[in-house]
Amino acid sequence: MAKFLLVYSGGNPPSSQEEGEKVMAAWMAWFGRLGPAVADGGMPTAHPARAISSQGQVSEVNDWLVTGYSILEAGSLDEATQFGKSCPHLEAGGAVRVYELTPVM
Repeated sequence: MAKFLLVYSGGNPPSSQEEGEKVMAAWMAWFGRLGPAVADGGMPTAHPARAISSQGQVSEVNDWLVTGYSILEAGSLDEATQFGKSCPHLEAGGAVRVYELTPVM
């Protein structure tokens, strides 16, 4: 089994505590359906963030290009993509990118 990084971007945050609870329940149900394929459920990102250039300059990043991540195990990129197609982040208007992680160590 290979590991795949799902990167979340965009989307609309919950507008109330009740909506937030529904969103969290949807995520937990999704993780439950994926079962052992979930290697790391991940976390949302906080903002602002910082970018470091190759020259060592540090700048503030105020966009929300990455809103969170998860790591899944799957037999192929196609399978990992199928998992991603049912991600609750899509229901919030967000996007999901799927990358295969390449073990080098």
